[in-house]
Amino acid sequence: MVKNGVRQMFSAKNIAYFSVLVALIVLFQCLAGFGLFTFGTTSLSFSLVPIVLGGILLGWQAGGLLGLIFGFIVLMFGVSGTDAFTATLLADVPVMTVLICIVKGVAAGIVPALLYRLIAPKSTLAAVFTAALSAPVVNTGLFVLGCLCITDTIAVFQTPLGMEGMNIFVFILVGIVTYNFFIEFAINIVLAPALHRVVLVVERQIGKKSKSKLPEGQDKPQPVTENNA
Repeated sequence: MVKNGVRQMFSAKNIAYFSVLVALIVLFQCLAGFGLFTFGTTSLSFSLVPIVLGGILLGWQAGGLLGLIFGFIVLMFGVSGTDAFTATLLADVPVMTVLICIVKGVAAGIVPALLYRLIAPKSTLAAVFTAALSAPVVNTGLFVLGCLCITDTIAVFQTPLGMEGMNIFVFILVGIVTYNFFIEFAINIVLAPALHRVVLVVERQIGKKSKSKLPEGQDKPQPVTENNA
């Protein structure tokens, strides 16, 4: 059974899914990094959507790896100076910044996938929505915890935002994460379940076409179900 699980994990279909999801993460992060998803001080982030889909469709290992790639790209934008916030953190507290980016990204891939697997036997729809909602909560929650470990560095951003003297925890919530969190929350609750449904519909259609081409009397493959996806 272990061999079958490994073989299924590295099947052509799963590799294709994973490759597309990686490409989407890179694309979304590049667009966000260059300010194409930024409106005023608010930045739209779509990167958690493919991470959640990867965890749902391919398992927690894939979700964690996609989250790792996401965190690595964030760090690269910081190293290049494109992301001024991350660049400042890297210059002041490099080790902690790397840990924050990697840990929150990996956790945002693993936790939704595990929640999906836990709830899916009872309700696939509830499992998908739970996974979609948990990703921004985990991502933002760990970011806030990380910021609380480097409050001296975070305080540097208070003056440019006109929030000097504000309690540092309140500043992190209000000045840094609030708008982005709710935007990520809204994007995930809409796009992740919708795209998951699209994938299932496409797989069913492909399965029907494959069965229709089989000679009469030949064994037919099992139909795709949500739990197999």
